[in-house]
Amino acid sequence: MTSSTPPAAPIRVLIADDQDMVRTGFRFFLDAQPDLTVVAEAADGETAVRLAREARPDVCLLDIRMPKLDGLEATRLLAGPEVADPLRVVVVTTFDLDEYVYGALRGGACGFLLKDSGPTLLAEAVRAAAAGDSLVSPSVTVRLLRHLTAGPKPEPVVVSRPAPATEPLTDRELDVVRLVALGRTNAEIAAELYVSLSTVKTHLSSVQLKLAARNRVEIAAWAWQHGHARPEH
Repeated sequence: MTSSTPPAAPIRVLIADDQDMVRTGFRFFLDAQPDLTVVAEAADGETAVRLAREARPDVCLLDIRMPKLDGLEATRLLAGPEVADPLRVVVVTTFDLDEYVYGALRGGACGFLLKDSGPTLLAEAVRAAAAGDSLVSPSVTVRLLRHLTAGPKPEPVVVSRPAPATEPLTDRELDVVRLVALGRTNAEIAAELYVSLSTVKTHLSSVQLKLAARNRVEIAAWAWQHGHARPEH
């Protein structure tokens, strides 16, 4: 007798965008993926927050410019540092503006995508968020990380800087941190370092504890600020 492993439940997604055509397009593509399902839609920020709290989706896709409550404030209410049980939010927007990127990540978002990134990257961002990874559009990643290491500006670094490490990171932890700072997912880190996915997660948990970092963005910021990462050319 053989027993088959039951299929994993699909990742449950909420879509919030004030444009009907955008919501329809996102739903059509995401529902066509065998591992994704759209469970709620909202045309404004207030409805998005209410539905997200009721349905508790695995991932929330939020536009920035929405009536009643914008996506940045909705992100803060659903995923911010004050939220006891935060949801995973990916901000999807037409506007490639630095203040939007920084505001979204500061508010607790684990991903930031431009609407013209394409459906494949959209699905990847949802899967990454559900797995505890983060994905930022390639077109803004390097600029964001360079900003984190730039000199003083009127508006300094917009993600909170982790405190100095309570104890030194091991060489392997630094390898993991460097790859996080370059935007690698857990699976990509595991493949590059020839270790298991569970080993990567163990290293990341240790790093977060040592750095008092809330998320991968803060780990990446620490790496860039302390010279443990370099932009790829």
